[in-house]
Amino acid sequence: MSNIVDPLVRQIAARVRAERERRRWTLAQLAEASGVSQAMISRIEREESSPTAVVLGKLSAAFQLSVSSLLAGEGGTETGEERVRRQADAAEWRDPETGYRRRQITTPRFPAEIAEIRLPAGAQVPYPAAAFAFIRQLVWVLDGRLTFHEGDLVHELHAGDTIELGEPAPRTFVNNTDTECRYVVVLTRHQQP
Repeated sequence: MSNIVDPLVRQIAARVRAERERRRWTLAQLAEASGVSQAMISRIEREESSPTAVVLGKLSAAFQLSVSSLLAGEGGTETGEERVRRQADAAEWRDPETGYRRRQITTPRFPAEIAEIRLPAGAQVPYPAAAFAFIRQLVWVLDGRLTFHEGDLVHELHAGDTIELGEPAPRTFVNNTDTECRYVVVLTRHQQP
């Protein structure tokens, strides 16, 4: 096993620990609020495990933050050329379980969060309703087909289709095809937690 820690794993670990400590929560309290085991949270915080997309969704729901916020560092301010983000330099997070890939397009300073997602053939990623509290979200399919479960509703989305998400509900992003689906998620807050 390599001793080299992926910078995104380190960033996620620091952010989860910082959010937990900011709230003065114990591991047990975060485990209770999120439904993620204390052991898993501890492994994430110690940079021993990269969380899956499902675990990130549960943690983001407990913190009332977006998944993008957990993937982003605290970050300072940038000016001038530092505002330009080259695709080759963009960090991409990969779900160790499904192969789902997420590249953050905007920084935490931008008023909307925009992420590019690549969902492999046959993959599905569920999120609890609480992960969508206090946010407004739009999904825009760029390539492929996305089957989107929103509570009891099922939407078949093709390249070029968009969906504006409504009230929080359990949601599952599914790729039932044999080719990758690429889509963009645009998120804004509509209330403060």
